Amino acid sequence: MYHTSSPAPIHHVMTAIPAGGEDTARRFYVDLLGLTEEPKPPTLGSRGGIWLATGSLSLHLGVDPAFAPATKAHIALVYDNLGDVRNTLSAAGFEPGELEHELPGFVRCYVSDPFGNRIELMQPQ
Repeated sequence: MYHTSSPAPIHHVMTAIPAGGEDTARRFYVDLLGLTEEPKPPTLGSRGGIWLATGSLSLHLGVDPAFAPATKAHIALVYDNLGDVRNTLSAAGFEPGELEHELPGFVRCYVSDPFGNRIELMQPQ
């Protein structure tokens, strides 16, 4: 079936974290990657997880009792100074991969969050 109207903007992207991983996620995503935590609606608070934002993206980290890390699927975050982000992550014990230049207009690398989820870090060239 074909739709005759354009899709609406993406509201959010969700990735999974293990039960009890909220504080660890905050340290990584807020303290190291610079995302901002948003309050969850009270009706959803009992489910655990956290909601984050960057300005153009809402990222929901949801608790999955059968958690398995996303090692291929990933989110991609764009930074003005990828070198600073890489240094911050390295100092905290998270080693970003080698810089890649194969995506036109960007330099990028990958890092795993504390749970093994793949994160792409990008900078426009």
